[in-house]
Amino acid sequence: MRYAHDLSQIQLDKPSILAIGVFDGVHRGHRFLISQLVETAQKCGCYAGLLSFHPHPDTVLQVVPTRYYLTTETERTTLLQSLGLDFMVMHPFNQTVMRMPAQDFVNQLVAQLQIRTLWVGRDFALGYQRQGNVAYLTEYGQQVGFTVVALDLVDQSGQVISATTVRQKLLQGDVEGANDLLGYSYRLSGTVIHGYKRGRQIGFPTANIEVPPDKIVPRNGVYATRLQVGGRWYSAATNVGMNPTFGNDHLSVEAHILDFDQDIYGEQVQLTFESFLRPELKFNGLDALIAQLKQDVQQTRQLLSAR
Repeated sequence: MRYAHDLSQIQLDKPSILAIGVFDGVHRGHRFLISQLVETAQKCGCYAGLLSFHPHPDTVLQVVPTRYYLTTETERTTLLQSLGLDFMVMHPFNQTVMRMPAQDFVNQLVAQLQIRTLWVGRDFALGYQRQGNVAYLTEYGQQVGFTVVALDLVDQSGQVISATTVRQKLLQGDVEGANDLLGYSYRLSGTVIHGYKRGRQIGFPTANIEVPPDKIVPRNGVYATRLQVGGRWYSAATNVGMNPTFGNDHLSVEAHILDFDQDIYGEQVQLTFESFLRPELKFNGLDALIAQLKQDVQQTRQLLSAR
């Protein structure tokens, strides 16, 4: 697959069918759309391509939470690269793009990508003040030689799926619901850093993971998770939150890795969220905390072994 960081970096030698969107999360709706696009492009002898944006336009055009992304740029690109596309452009979204007239941007698409058909969401719009909505693109496409297909993002069963709904489920702690919409387990990647080492002192050592600052972290609580380190996967009971028993003043993601006793400080790990166990609680003492942690570990074993 050809990959470009800017529309100006790619020049196609034959027509293409192009989908435009952010594709944050690359959820089941995105993947079904792309599978249809690839199939259609193969039938007509066209390139199958995708144009995405980074940073997310929402983070530039409106006030959104600091933690907003479902996937980092690298994660999104990796997921998209596996879907059979011929090319992908991750175009920068900045003040220049935001102020560009819709006609100018579309003319670039025609010149660089030879678009024959443009696939967009029904509420899609591009260009200054969202001038390039579906009606505009359809009319202008007739003048310059492409058609427009406006689609809802649905999966193979017809269920409408949106990144907004996935975000909402994660913030509610419904990681199983979010995973169902994504088609894979929601994940955070990061470096294992030194913490307060309180878990080790009470027999439950944890890997304190420094996660990307702009990615959504599920609702505070304890989760059954899986953690990958050194090419291997392990079950883990993971606490997300402020550790109220100890009065922390910052968010932490701490994974107690089951049946594991290695020094992994500085290692890059990947954590997938499988099930919500319970909300974060403040305990009256260490005995109550330890008793609950034992239950968390037992429940994690049961849930993950069953899967």
